Amino acid sequence: MRSFYAACDLGVESGRVMLGTLHEGKLTMSEVRCFPNLPLEGEGGLQWNIPQLYQEILAGLCDLGSYEEAVEGISCHSWPADYLLFDADGALITPTYHRNDSRTLEGMQKVCARVSPEAIYQETRVQLQPAHTLFQLGLEKSRRLYRTALLLPVADAFNYLLAGVPRVELSLAGATQLYNPVTRSWSSPLVQALGLPPKVLPPLVPAGTRLGGLRPEIARKTGLDDTQVVATCSHETAAALMGLPIASGESWAYLRLGTWAEMGIEPARPIITEPGGPANFSTETGYGGAIRISKQAVGLWILEECRRFWKERDREIDDDLLTHLAGSAPPFESLINPTDPRFLAPGDMPLKIQAFCRETSQPMPRKPGAMIRCVLESVALLYRTTLAEIEAFTGGKVARLHVISGVRNPLLHHFIANAVQRPVVVAPADVSAIGNVLVQALALGHLGSLEQAREVIRNSFKVETLSSHAVAWNTAYARQAQLLPG
Repeated sequence: MRSFYAACDLGVESGRVMLGTLHEGKLTMSEVRCFPNLPLEGEGGLQWNIPQLYQEILAGLCDLGSYEEAVEGISCHSWPADYLLFDADGALITPTYHRNDSRTLEGMQKVCARVSPEAIYQETRVQLQPAHTLFQLGLEKSRRLYRTALLLPVADAFNYLLAGVPRVELSLAGATQLYNPVTRSWSSPLVQALGLPPKVLPPLVPAGTRLGGLRPEIARKTGLDDTQVVATCSHETAAALMGLPIASGESWAYLRLGTWAEMGIEPARPIITEPGGPANFSTETGYGGAIRISKQAVGLWILEECRRFWKERDREIDDDLLTHLAGSAPPFESLINPTDPRFLAPGDMPLKIQAFCRETSQPMPRKPGAMIRCVLESVALLYRTTLAEIEAFTGGKVARLHVISGVRNPLLHHFIANAVQRPVVVAPADVSAIGNVLVQALALGHLGSLEQAREVIRNSFKVETLSSHAVAWNTAYARQAQLLPG
């Protein structure tokens, strides 16, 4: 017997409606519809085009209905921090502001003037980021909040639009910076500090909660009469961790690669981070009440800025050629500290890299291949430092690192394996959608346990495991340590 599930994968640049098919212990994934997610420049700042996203999801569900197969479940997962507001009639209050709008920093400053950063961290155990819901709310106009009957993070808001049941799943609640992982409830002190009516925050539910059937008008429009809406792991990272081929008893960590990166672990024993620690880790919730300890890290921003700079000056180089040039360049000629403040701002990134190397008495990379190799090696080595911090905090030893990346970069993956000196598993494509579907299958009783779900992943998807070989990376690691603060 085949079971079908729809996963709405909402990313910051694009979205997809995916179909998962579970049959005889194996899962296959296929794309039903793909659509762009482009921000709008509107009055008051950068905004999301929520009506367009909603119509694209409905179109994807109509496509699914045309297959004339019984789709058992549907669920949405998304990026964190942004939110939608609804009035008492269930209508969307527009606009929906974008996390990358410059206004978020002002919101953070306003909220921190009312509540100290230390107190916020004490309440939420999440690293403070300007984009988080708490700080965006600091800039909300009182007339908009007066109209608001419901506030929902993005994925939970789309689940609400589909099912009519407002709930916030725990993994996405943590990224609002309004959730207390100790009390497992909304933070009353922070809600009061914002002057936010508590009633606008819906009840919290764990991943795998059934929300009910599709709204009648959506069921009629799509032909999906008996489809259940499920709150899976609404946070894209928590969904991705559910899609990893983790073996029972495996000691593992994950690295999520993007413009910015995140490294973390689900320790065997729950750990609630304490404020004022040296690394300022975040504590968030995953499937089955798992506690995820994570730390923000440098991602592909420096690499992307180099490419953007060259493109603007008509020196654009094909990605494959650039990777080939970087792989052919001499190793470890120069290293940078990717966390140096100069690299956080846009601009002439190649010039900044050369300036850092000159200031630290290293050869200045002049050609694109050498420049990119310097960046990739430095970022990979920094992940070893971050992993060491995670091991020190949790008191455990990580045996394997799972890399979650939407961009295929085999050279960087090999560099990471050699830098961290342990096996690196490259996660399967569509890993967040895979995790979404498996939580649905568990919630609907089609899979009996988390271990059975992990076995389905191992039986269904081929993964690449990279081993470390080059001991020269140990010397390079010691070199980079001299470039880092402290």
